[in-house]
Amino acid sequence: MAVKHLPTREVHKGQKGGKTGCGFDTKDNQSHWVDSHEKITCSKNGCK
Repeated sequence: MAVKHLPTREVHKGQKGGKTGCGFDTKDNQSHWVDSHEKITCSKNGCK
């Protein structure tokens, strides 16, 4: 599963309501995150 950060348009590994692979908490500013099926674009450890 992937989750997209709308302001940066970056796609991370993870899902809305939890943490991304690289450690972002999607519960902070929940309106900025949406579940996605797009290719992961984050190159940080845990996402790539």
